[in-house]
Amino acid sequence: MLKETVDSTQEDSEEQNTGSRKLSLNKLESPYYSYHVDKTILNNDSAYWARQPATATPPSENMPTDIGNRNINDFAEEETEEEFIDENIQSELETIYTDFQKCLELRDKYMELSLQRLGDNPKDKDNPKDKDSWVIYPHPPKPTWEKPQSPYSSHKKYREKTTVGEDFKFEECYIPEEHKFLYAIDDNGVYQVYENQECLDQEKPAYTVPQSKEYFKDLDYILKVISDGPAKSYAYRRLRYLEGKWNMYVLLKEFQEMADSKRVPHRDFYNVRKVDTHVHLSSCMNSKHLLRFIKSKLKKYPEDEVIYRDNQVLTLTKVFESLKLTAYDLSIDTLDMHAHTDSFHRFDKFNLKYNPIGESRLREIFLKTDNYINGRYMAELTKEVISDLESSKYQMAEYRVSIYGRSKSEWDKLAKWVVNHKIFSPNVRWLIQVPRLYSVYKDARTVENFEDIIKNLFEPLYEVTKDPKTHPELHIFLQRVVGFDSVDDESKAERRIHKKYPPPKGWDSNLNPPYSYYMYYMYANMTSLNRWRKVRGFNTFVLRPHAGEAGDTDHLTSAFLTSQSISHGILLRKVPALQYLYYLKQIGIAMSPLSNNALFLNYERNPFLSFFQKGLNISLSTDDPLQFHFTKEPLIEEYSVAAQIWKLSSSDMCELARNSVIQSGFEMAVKKHWLGKEWYIPGKKGNDIHKTNVPDVRMEFRYETLLEEIKMISKYSSKKSSSPFICNTIHMIPQPRPPVRSSSILSESDISVIPGVSMFLADKFKKEKLSTLDDKEEGDYFSISL
Repeated sequence: MLKETVDSTQEDSEEQNTGSRKLSLNKLESPYYSYHVDKTILNNDSAYWARQPATATPPSENMPTDIGNRNINDFAEEETEEEFIDENIQSELETIYTDFQKCLELRDKYMELSLQRLGDNPKDKDNPKDKDSWVIYPHPPKPTWEKPQSPYSSHKKYREKTTVGEDFKFEECYIPEEHKFLYAIDDNGVYQVYENQECLDQEKPAYTVPQSKEYFKDLDYILKVISDGPAKSYAYRRLRYLEGKWNMYVLLKEFQEMADSKRVPHRDFYNVRKVDTHVHLSSCMNSKHLLRFIKSKLKKYPEDEVIYRDNQVLTLTKVFESLKLTAYDLSIDTLDMHAHTDSFHRFDKFNLKYNPIGESRLREIFLKTDNYINGRYMAELTKEVISDLESSKYQMAEYRVSIYGRSKSEWDKLAKWVVNHKIFSPNVRWLIQVPRLYSVYKDARTVENFEDIIKNLFEPLYEVTKDPKTHPELHIFLQRVVGFDSVDDESKAERRIHKKYPPPKGWDSNLNPPYSYYMYYMYANMTSLNRWRKVRGFNTFVLRPHAGEAGDTDHLTSAFLTSQSISHGILLRKVPALQYLYYLKQIGIAMSPLSNNALFLNYERNPFLSFFQKGLNISLSTDDPLQFHFTKEPLIEEYSVAAQIWKLSSSDMCELARNSVIQSGFEMAVKKHWLGKEWYIPGKKGNDIHKTNVPDVRMEFRYETLLEEIKMISKYSSKKSSSPFICNTIHMIPQPRPPVRSSSILSESDISVIPGVSMFLADKFKKEKLSTLDDKEEGDYFSISL
């Protein structure tokens, strides 16, 4: 009797608790719980579940008995119950995915029109059986050491060291004939190419170039997307996920990477190719090298006439007498060219560091290509630096030289300086940097409006493309030019006084145009030029500007639309949505932490490590060794400091070196020799560990992580992709996602997942590789055994 009373009392108590729990939930009018309600629900839930009898079934009925004998990968293939997704959240995510996909397609559109994708450049043709294959002149040197035919002939002689440019002969260069196409600049300040005079009269250009209105409309759309609150939150969480996924990968695969690297013969960090993709020619040497050169010239050639000042020609001796200095007085501290603490956030003081001893006349004598001695000292100094690069064999550089846009003769002077002094090397390519100094030229009355800058920059290039015999030296020089750069102090404030930007002809005020204005007109004029040059079989150019070093983050948005890669990019840390877009498109970022440390951002705050862990396509570069470095090998110094501060492994540094080669503008045949014959194929299939020393497991992780992100955006976007460069096959994403296996899983749409790759290489891969593959799952997957 007592037991029944107790049981009935407990049942009544349970009903009351359950009823009170339901009542408290029904009384909630606000979607947010107050503190007291939250505590009440918590207490009621705890009491309710504590009184519930155990309902678990015996383990033998619910769990497999052979769990210890099963492979862990088998569980990933079992079907799981579909998760419940709130419709409101789903619609918000769909909007975010759609916006991101459109941003990716906008970049694809601009890259396709300007021929900046991999495979668009004629110099990417490297098939020796193809008559149109790109010929590199002077030819790259043969390997220093060749594998002997027998063990008894293993003592091979090393290639004898030659003088820089010794194998270049101008008379051996082929100069093509004139082309029938015509060109003219339109009212919008963009050079257009026409097939004949009739098309020119009717204003029917041969190639499509985006109008400035379309460009700024697309730019505003991307700015709106990356400033949207939900998009920023989503991108931030995805980037956090990528960083966490990397940390998990390191915990699981660190020792496997070490073992894989140890099994590779000969290769290590010192003898994998690495390219300094961002270094300025006028500061490519260290201060000790420059000091030795100045002292040497002052002692050996004191009577050289070097400069014209005050209506007289001065010798080296007279120049230094006017400075009250002798060769003995000169030292590193006297030159005062190293950027110290006084240059932090002072770009004006940093620019003064280019003047030895603070004297502009010494800069003109030793560090200029256009001066009284026709740049002879600068040529000798450059060839000494290049000789050191050739001695190291595994270090390359892409030197940036300035074309200011003050006159049309600048191109011919620079080309003759390179050709006449034979500054040709298999280790060196060139970029043309264009300082954004219109306001300075306008104040000096050198130009009338911004269109004069455009004419001075691009008209000689269109002339030499139409008829190379009008500028033969420029035609030869352009074969080694990779692209264009836009440089200046990004921290300057950009004032907008125009509601609608005028065309270049109408920009005649002293105000400097904004960064986005510069980038559009460089992009638009380069687009027409590239299309014409490709028809002629000449090499094309890319845009690789300075962006995101300081100032407005809008610079990075302009570069996202128009540029193949950028330099610096440290401000991406402030714009998570744009950083995520840069990751998805794998836009190259040449970072210079030592340069940033002296000018804008302390080394420990640099986002380099975070970018690398997330999977952004970054590399290390020196920027200005004369101001920031001390050793004879500034690029190795940059790597060594980063490795010590951030504890980079050998595989990390080799991956950075591989990224630098991919970002560079060296020819396809050269990259194949350095990275492997199929380096452009994503994942471990395109990786040759015997050349890159990057473990296959690392390359597969990077590729599958990127593929997962791109497919997720394409799958859940309401707008189906019209771009061939975005994977849009939903059924190709297994649910749940299969684990990494011993063979690389590739689908046809995965072939072109490398952002920027053209259909030229995608078709080439499919023809050469997919013809021998076995179909799996009704053709959805292809398996490549490695």
